Amino acid sequence: MLPIQHIHPIIVHFPIVFVLTLAALDLIAITRGSLSTGRTAYGNVSAGLAVSAAVFALIAFQFGDIALEFAEDRGFHSDIAETHEMLGMVLATVLTLWGALRALLWWRNIKLSGPVLALVPVVELACAGIVLATAFYGGQLIYTLGVNVAH
Repeated sequence: MLPIQHIHPIIVHFPIVFVLTLAALDLIAITRGSLSTGRTAYGNVSAGLAVSAAVFALIAFQFGDIALEFAEDRGFHSDIAETHEMLGMVLATVLTLWGALRALLWWRNIKLSGPVLALVPVVELACAGIVLATAFYGGQLIYTLGVNVAH
């Protein structure tokens, strides 16, 4: 059976891919003059990615918290882990809010336009930046410090 502390590194790849794909998709859609909100072709995929990123970010955060508790119970402590946890919490919160907003826009078939539409990829690129920072610290935990890894 898979140890519970190993679920986080597996799950965490889903929100990473969803956020990076979401940011790229919406940037391309808006650059091409297409709508990435409402019930358009791009809007359907974009809203689905936003909601999926939010759900998997919450799941990854919960399992990350379990993995950190597991490591701390065995005597591990690091500022890198605290930074990674804080970034993960911020990211899960922001993605949950963004996913809920995108779901609402899709459900109500609201099509943003003009400068407001231009903010969509800006927010998502900011989320992608937080994802990359969080992933960097997560990589430090695994590859530099060897947290929850068999020696």
